[in-house]
Amino acid sequence: MALKYLIDENVDPIYPTQLRIRQPELIIRVIGEPSIPAKGTKDPEILEWCMVLGI
Repeated sequence: MALKYLIDENVDPIYPTQLRIRQPELIIRVIGEPSIPAKGTKDPEILEWCMVLGI
């Protein structure tokens, strides 16, 4: 089972980019990307979204 990471919108975009390049087996998602909660979404809503999807 691959590790899944949800990266906060306040993290420099270079981090998810480099993780995807260096560790392609990881599942990297970033707040604000398509099908991911939008930027500005409150943490409780994001946590609920993660629980529903099993992330």
